[in-house]
Amino acid sequence: MRELAGPTALEREELSEVHAGPGEVVIDVKAVGCNFFDILITEGKYQVKPELPFSPGAEVAGIVRTLGEGVSRFSVGDRVSALLEYGGFTSTVAAPEARVFPIPSEMTFEEAAALGLVYQTSYVGLVNRARLEAGETLLVHAAAGGVGLAAVQLGVALGAKVIGTAGTTEKLALVKQHGAHEVINYREEDWVERVKELTAGRGADVIYDPVGGDTFDLSTKCIAFEGRILIIGFASGRIPSAKMNRVLVKNFSLVGLHWGLYFKKNPQVIQEAQEAIVRLHSMGKIAPLVSATHPLCDADAALAALAGRKTTGKVILIP
Repeated sequence: MRELAGPTALEREELSEVHAGPGEVVIDVKAVGCNFFDILITEGKYQVKPELPFSPGAEVAGIVRTLGEGVSRFSVGDRVSALLEYGGFTSTVAAPEARVFPIPSEMTFEEAAALGLVYQTSYVGLVNRARLEAGETLLVHAAAGGVGLAAVQLGVALGAKVIGTAGTTEKLALVKQHGAHEVINYREEDWVERVKELTAGRGADVIYDPVGGDTFDLSTKCIAFEGRILIIGFASGRIPSAKMNRVLVKNFSLVGLHWGLYFKKNPQVIQEAQEAIVRLHSMGKIAPLVSATHPLCDADAALAALAGRKTTGKVILIP
C-alpha cells in the first residue's frame, strides 16, 4: 500500500532480502489468511495504522528460513504459523518469536493460516471473555463467515447449544453442516422471537456479535438473564450505542474483545489459546473451511470478494 485507497490500490513489488533481527523468525510463506480488517487497514479505518508504505495481512503459515539472535523455540526448517499486526501479504516475512507458533505435520499450511486469527478471536472471546460454559446457549451472528464458523465449531466443542444466523439457505446449510444445533434466516424470520422460542423464553446466554448496528440493538431483546453479549466487531458499518437501562433491568453484560491487545497485556492467553486450538483440531472437533484460494498477486480481488460478502469461511492467498 502506497496510499490509503482500499484494496484496489495494492501494488506488487519485489523487495530486497528479508533479514532476521534480534528475536525474529524469518518465514518462507506458503499460505496467507484474509480477514475483513485487511480491507479496513488499506482504507486507514482500522485501529492499527501503519506508516506508508506497508503490506496488510495478519496471519501466515510457512517454513522457518532463518533465525535472529536470541531465538530459542524454533529451528530452520520448522513448520510454523505467525500472527502479525500487518505485513503478511508477502512471500517472506520476519516475525517476532512471540508471534510464531509450531504447527503439527498433519496440518496443511492452508489450514494453519485459516486456524489463525478467526479461531483465536473466537476462542479467546468465548472462553476468556464471555466465560461460555457447557450447557449454555450460544447465539452466533453472521455464522457463515470466517469468525462465525469458528465460533460455531468452538461453541459445539465447548459443549454449548449453538444457534447460528445467516441470510441465505446455502449459508444456513453450511452453518448446520459445521455443527450448529439450530439455524435462523435473519432475512426471513423474526430472529429475536425465534431465539426466545428455541430457549423456552429464556434467551441466549452468550451472543457472539461481529456485526453491530441493528443486530446488536435486537440482540439486547433476546439475551438471557445474566447473559453476555460479546462485541467482536462492526461489519454492518454502524457502531451501536447500548440502552443502559436495558442492561440494568436484564442483568446482562456487554463484553468487548480487542484480541491483539493480549500480545502486549497478557501474551500467555494467546499461547494457551493456540495450544487449545491445535489440540481441538487434532481431535477432529474443529476444522477450518477454506472456501477459496487466490494467488498472492490477486489479493485485491480476494479482498473485494470478502468486502462484497461473497465468501464463506476463509479466503487464503498463496504466494
